[in-house]
Amino acid sequence: MQPNNIHPLFEQYVRSETRRQFFRQGGNALGLAALASLGMPNLAMGDEAAATADKPLGGLGTLPHFPAKAKRVIYLHMVGGPSQLDLFDYKPQMNDWYDKDLPESVRNGQRLTTMTSGQARFPIAPSKYKFAQHGKSGMWISELLPETAKVVDEMCFIRSMHTEAINHEPAITLMQTGNMVTGKPCLGSWMSYGLGSMNNNLPTFVVFVAQPSNTEQIQAISARLWSSGCLPGEHAGCSFRSSGDPIMYINNPAGVSAEVRRKTLDGLKSLNEMNFRAVGDPEIHTRIQQYELAFRMQSSVPELTNIASEPESTFELYGEDAKKPGSFANSVLLARRMVERDVRFVQVYLNNWDHHGNVNARLPSQCKDIDRATYGLITDLKAKGLLDSTLIIWGGEFGRTIYSQGGLSRDNYGRDHHPRCFTMWMAGGGIKGGVIHGETDDFSYNIVKDPVHIRDFHATVLHLLGIDHERFSFRTQGLDLKLTGVEHANVVKELLA
Repeated sequence: MQPNNIHPLFEQYVRSETRRQFFRQGGNALGLAALASLGMPNLAMGDEAAATADKPLGGLGTLPHFPAKAKRVIYLHMVGGPSQLDLFDYKPQMNDWYDKDLPESVRNGQRLTTMTSGQARFPIAPSKYKFAQHGKSGMWISELLPETAKVVDEMCFIRSMHTEAINHEPAITLMQTGNMVTGKPCLGSWMSYGLGSMNNNLPTFVVFVAQPSNTEQIQAISARLWSSGCLPGEHAGCSFRSSGDPIMYINNPAGVSAEVRRKTLDGLKSLNEMNFRAVGDPEIHTRIQQYELAFRMQSSVPELTNIASEPESTFELYGEDAKKPGSFANSVLLARRMVERDVRFVQVYLNNWDHHGNVNARLPSQCKDIDRATYGLITDLKAKGLLDSTLIIWGGEFGRTIYSQGGLSRDNYGRDHHPRCFTMWMAGGGIKGGVIHGETDDFSYNIVKDPVHIRDFHATVLHLLGIDHERFSFRTQGLDLKLTGVEHANVVKELLA
């Protein structure tokens, strides 16, 4: 005889479940307690579960594996692949090679994109921009980044990054998720899942897609880059818009008061709790958590995005573009306001770095977009005592070729994709400032010292967050999925403070 308190759907589920499903279901028995740790009021453990900076909300109880040097991350991704040759990897000897063919001994049979594979020749295109050494490290910086050059001693430059991907979509996906195949969790989602939130009223993982001042060649940026993949949906990035409401539907519809909204959510929560007790689907947790977080964000997000409260000195530091919604400067200023409020991970994308042609016109505008704002972000975080605990990452998905794509002159040229070597930098959050790691050949074509694969980069970032990448995984489809994959990855200890 069926007891009155057992739902018939649940009884059927129990009768038909396998041994493996039973043990998986056992994990869901802790569901309501876990949900309480997500800060849901009046649920199992009560309101005491609200997040604090000392006791993160959610996350895995086994993390961090060791004391973390970074608590937050601001990741500045330059979509399209910025030219290391024109910004950081100074090769003055290439002036003597102008318009000469790239030696086959240097190319060594490397596959090319279809955009240049049909060229009759591969003429060397030296950078037209002047370089100078800066800081105690003596780092060579292009004249295009005069403000950034002032803070090089806070930065660690990796000149020897490399990847297998040669086209944008797989390359960006690999950089963001550790895999060229789409559908895997991205770095921000892994961080949200493992470490949890430090602010109960804001998303753990926030995304901005900044608008470049030059839009000559824009690459597609899709939401799957900040997807949670197989991780619970609550760990996906929350995208902030540059116009209108920062988040769609953040405000109540006309005629709906906050009291009505609260009563509506209370009713939905009760229904979802009943559904969870009957079915045990962990995605129901995500649904409840997202409804409740959205309600709290109705008051926290408008205050967060209101930069009118910033003193004029802030805009002198970041530049006047910081007042322009959607600009890179505005996005990084909002990123600073977010890490001040203990948002774990802020991702900023800036498009139009795909310089297949017209470097003369396009690269200066791109650098102008980022230069003052980058200096302002590092300087501001340091002044506020946040740089030591906030890791800043800057880079693209690959580099650019020394040879020109299309027409070549001393003043203008284009560069194709180049995965064999490119430059990224990091600052703050346990990074050793003023360090230059890795070395490329005279053509900035091959790495000759200290190569750093994307897997090594991910392992190092996780290490700074107190996570051993070998011990951090998620069970899915019978496999233990890791950000760094199944191939060996090294923490680059030379970068660590």
